[in-house]
Amino acid sequence: METDRTNKDLLVKGLKIMGGSLACMFSGPVMLHIALSNKEKPLYIPILIVGVALCSLAVFLAFKGINTIMDSMFKKK
Repeated sequence: METDRTNKDLLVKGLKIMGGSLACMFSGPVMLHIALSNKEKPLYIPILIVGVALCSLAVFLAFKGINTIMDSMFKKK
């Protein structure tokens, strides 16, 4: 009889993805704040683009990480 167990390798992968998401969740808003507080600087547009990209990446990685963690717990082999 086979019991359902958590796939630990997949769980670790999901936790690493969530760690990347956490890093982006902090760095994205910081970059946006830096960009929006210095509108007259020449690097305003590039920093704004990087900040928006990091915020979008944080959301994407959060969904991907949660999905990977759920697959490690509930997906049948």
